[in-house]
Amino acid sequence: MSGVPRDVLGAPHPVLSASAEPVDPTDPFVVSAAADLLATLREAGMLTGLAAPQVGLSWRLIAFDAGRHPRSRSSAGALALVNPRLAEASHWRVGREGCLSVRGLFAEVPRAAEITVCGQLPGSGELVTIEADAFEARCIQHQLDHLDGVLFLDRVPGARALHHRSHSCYA
Repeated sequence: MSGVPRDVLGAPHPVLSASAEPVDPTDPFVVSAAADLLATLREAGMLTGLAAPQVGLSWRLIAFDAGRHPRSRSSAGALALVNPRLAEASHWRVGREGCLSVRGLFAEVPRAAEITVCGQLPGSGELVTIEADAFEARCIQHQLDHLDGVLFLDRVPGARALHHRSHSCYA
């Protein structure tokens, strides 16, 4: 399924601050939404991740493709995960993040540099485990936060960590 790019909601839209609900990975609407998230990623240039709440769906569904970013070391490729959960996290680092739902700002945000995330593939429901590091780990954690109604701004340790955007690379 090729998917259709969707508009991305901006903060303070209420769906961005709500916890998303688990969904059936075999549901045709979920499969279609996963394809739409991946199509939105492809169309949006340097965007490397997107969560269903960002397109108005309060579902536990994310898509990412960190391999397109110059700071990426690991890359699972273009992938959508249903009901993802962080299984392990280690080696915390502070790094810059931005978000298409919070245009014009980026911040220094602490995240684990090495993670293991588990989820299901849309369509088959197959369980998968992804090990990620560096930028890909940051990208996935950013998307997982969206599923819990957390924006990267909520993780900013103080005003000095917040900056106006001078480029267009989004986490």
